[in-house]
Amino acid sequence: MRVFRSYWSDLRKRIKRDRQLLILLIPCLVFYLIFRYGPLSGLAIAFMDYSVFTGIFDSPWVGLKHFSKLFGSDDFFLLFRNTLTLGFFNLIVSFPFPILLALLLNEVRVARFKKSIQTFSYLPAFLSVVIISSMIIDFLSPTNGIVNRLLVSLGLESHYFLVDPSWFRPVYITSEIWTNTGYDAIIYLAAVAGINPTLYEAARVDGAGRFRSIWNVTLPGILPTIIIMFILKTGSMIRIGYEKVLLLYNPMTYEVADVFSTFVYRKGLLESNYSYAAAVGLFEALVAMVMLLGANYISKRLGGSGLW
Repeated sequence: MRVFRSYWSDLRKRIKRDRQLLILLIPCLVFYLIFRYGPLSGLAIAFMDYSVFTGIFDSPWVGLKHFSKLFGSDDFFLLFRNTLTLGFFNLIVSFPFPILLALLLNEVRVARFKKSIQTFSYLPAFLSVVIISSMIIDFLSPTNGIVNRLLVSLGLESHYFLVDPSWFRPVYITSEIWTNTGYDAIIYLAAVAGINPTLYEAARVDGAGRFRSIWNVTLPGILPTIIIMFILKTGSMIRIGYEKVLLLYNPMTYEVADVFSTFVYRKGLLESNYSYAAAVGLFEALVAMVMLLGANYISKRLGGSGLW
């Protein structure tokens, strides 16, 4: 009983001490409760033959019917392969770029040049997916695109990249690198700023140059941040947003571009098959959760650090 009273007394003291920070946290908690946890109740339609005219409470319960339909369809293997392949290569190829940019910016001593590079690298993150996709389509246009004009000027033939299945994944991954590298580098720059400067002074005393300082001081200093970011990226690897894929793909590239999110969009919004779309989306979320838990477990086993 005494331990229980001591716990609550200590809790009240911490709440009183941090009350201003807790008040600032309230809007974030309300947002997540309303827009993240509240809609989870709608997942029930994945186990129903839902109709907007009968509603959730009057729609018949069908159990795992839609999941059986998904796993038994030819679309499942295509969607799973495309989603996993696109997510995996996007993670492996694009993940090192923000780290490299942060390390390079940290070594720049000319403040004006550093700020200019930061501004240009952050800019794509503030543009909408529609604008980014429109720019990609214009750049790769077979007639007036800057890429094909460059190819023609070099004596090569122009190519319609967006209708060639072999080019969809490179184009998508390149656009992700261009869009997210500058924004993600902010996190690593913040981690670099938290490294004790005396470590660099000690490295210089030992005769280390810039490269050795980066390898022996900077990288170990931001390694926990790298691990956490990698875990988060792994968890979202299979949850590819439908917007950019939807804007860039076409029937010619369905075989490599159609992923779970675009399939959910077509089934749910275009065909009004809400229950089937909810089942596909729920399966995608469960796979992402398993991958997140697995990445966190492996990270803790190998490096001793993780998200929890």
